Amino acid sequence: MRTLIQNATVVFPDGIDRRSVLIDGARIADIDPAPQLRVDGTIDAAGLHLLPGVIDDQVHFREPGLTHKEDLATASRACAKGGVTTFLEMPNTVPPAITQERLEEKLALAAAKSLVNYGFYIGATIDNLAELKAARRTPGIKVFMGSSTGDLLVDEQAALERIFAETTLPIAAHCEDESTVRANAARLAGTNDVADHSRIRDHQAALIATRRAIDLAHRHRHRFHVLHVSTGAETELLADHRRVITDEACPHHLLFNVDDYSRLGSRVQMNPSLKTADDNRKLWQALREGRLQVVATDHAPHTLEEKSRPYPASPSGLPAVENSLALMLNEVHRGRCTLEEVVRWMCDAPARVWDIVGKGRIAVGYDADLVLVDLTRTDEIRDERQVTKCGWSPWHGVRLTGWPVRTWVLGREVYRDGQFLATRAGHEATFDHARGGYWATR
Repeated sequence: MRTLIQNATVVFPDGIDRRSVLIDGARIADIDPAPQLRVDGTIDAAGLHLLPGVIDDQVHFREPGLTHKEDLATASRACAKGGVTTFLEMPNTVPPAITQERLEEKLALAAAKSLVNYGFYIGATIDNLAELKAARRTPGIKVFMGSSTGDLLVDEQAALERIFAETTLPIAAHCEDESTVRANAARLAGTNDVADHSRIRDHQAALIATRRAIDLAHRHRHRFHVLHVSTGAETELLADHRRVITDEACPHHLLFNVDDYSRLGSRVQMNPSLKTADDNRKLWQALREGRLQVVATDHAPHTLEEKSRPYPASPSGLPAVENSLALMLNEVHRGRCTLEEVVRWMCDAPARVWDIVGKGRIAVGYDADLVLVDLTRTDEIRDERQVTKCGWSPWHGVRLTGWPVRTWVLGREVYRDGQFLATRAGHEATFDHARGGYWATR
């Protein structure tokens, strides 16, 4: 099946130009093919921008075990609507993905249900080192240095030393210092004020854990990715460790701060917690300067009933995959960043950080994971329109300019202007960890 997307304004790795893109099967076959070439269908994309599909390297899609909040079918539909064509999902499901057997079970679920491409991290525990060393078909190892319970909490130094020293897969970590969090929680025991969440999970909790993880990665020369950086101080730490370390920010830490608790309450309760407006500013600055490479969502849905419980019984986490690209396109509209930067942060960089083969760019031979966006379209995020199973967004009522309108996964159109055109189209992402990672391929 050959499809020609013509007259699009295309975002390439080296610039933006009005071109035509030929899809042949699952791949991008040509740019500006000969006019006499026979095709099966032509799409006139005049006035629209063609982007590579977004790669979201941090999501919690809740299957298996917590599917009343989300499942792989609903979550992948939300991805397709939002222009996300590949997701990498975290291991804290029920049961957790801490063995190869559990990974294979999740891969089989996704093969049967997912509308977009997928990959699943293996979770570290204090005693599953043999599984981590033998793991395959995974982007990497997830370590919860804080904000977890049971087997997935790894904050003992000896266990962390072994994981960094003896494994070879890239490591990603949730960096909050558990001792600091527990001490702050004891000091504020009995509080029902959700704003205290940011006093319990404060700047020091993030900073101490990130500094500790940087030391481990540096001493063991182990590729390491800092998830959801929330403070400006962390970006200053990360500036000097770019050879083995990459990192990311999330839309909620870029766009919300502690002043939003009074308006949104537990809808913006997440871990790491919201910080200050000054941290918002410093995170944006770090992205523009290259000290942060990736923008990902940490999509972590709960039902509104669960989120409405009095703090601290309200769970942390919020849904975002459905709106993350539109949120960033709106920042392009506002002049805070460029379209090329958004594509680098959300498409190109995550593909290279995680060694994902054939994705993240519009180039001949790459996978035809594509999204058409209308930079002039203005619309409002509404709870009742959300595809995610939890059925709400912390950005409810916010008007944005710039929206995805059509999405292709491996050459197959899966979403068009509110309509889903397939029930399953995605495939397991391929990871080539022998390539050397982000910095070797800059």
